[in-house]
Amino acid sequence: MFRSRVAATAAIALLALASAPALAIKPFSADYQANYMGMQATAKMSLASAGKDRWEYRIDIGGMGAELAQSTVFEVEGDQWRPLKSVDSQRGTSGLAAMLVKRKSVTADYDWQQGEARWTGDVKEDRAGPVKLRTGDLDGMLMNLVLVRDVAAGKPLDYRLVEDGRVKRQRFQVEGTEQIQVGDKSHAATRVVRRDGKREIIAWVVDGLPVPARVLQRRDGKDHIDLKLTAVN
Repeated sequence: MFRSRVAATAAIALLALASAPALAIKPFSADYQANYMGMQATAKMSLASAGKDRWEYRIDIGGMGAELAQSTVFEVEGDQWRPLKSVDSQRGTSGLAAMLVKRKSVTADYDWQQGEARWTGDVKEDRAGPVKLRTGDLDGMLMNLVLVRDVAAGKPLDYRLVEDGRVKRQRFQVEGTEQIQVGDKSHAATRVVRRDGKREIIAWVVDGLPVPARVLQRRDGKDHIDLKLTAVN
């Protein structure tokens, strides 16, 4: 349910698919209002078929002088969702962001036959891999699809993330329910939190919605990125 870079990866990391069984995965498109350190932006998230038992999940953020995008293609095999390829890119387009946001693109390939993951593009040599894969391993985007699915199922929210040439354990906690506004309607939402030192990510998951109603990333106790759902189809 996903750095010092402006790419908003941590916020992206929790934008996810509804909690539904693997066989019930359906395409969707969702729009978000974004606030990044006081700058307004928009975000579009989508899930689309990429062939038999394969799906592409992506998010694009723009409107604050930068273009940020992240995507993952994954494979559904029974109750396992396996990452196959992910792409993470960013670039500044205008204003201050054109100077602050470095152009960068990283591609990750997850080779399950060889049992290893590798990274290419703008990566340091010690982050290129290979990293050995295990059953159940996830990338940042896919972890979050599984996270929201597992919240509804009441499963433990404990994952092995293989990303950026490293393996990291990701543990989330459910911290009760709250009322949250989506458009002109109020909904009961499950609040899910991950804390990692001075960083915190909070997601509000509403039963029946295919994506979280809100995602908030905080650093040093201050709001860093805030995404609020405005429409979903």
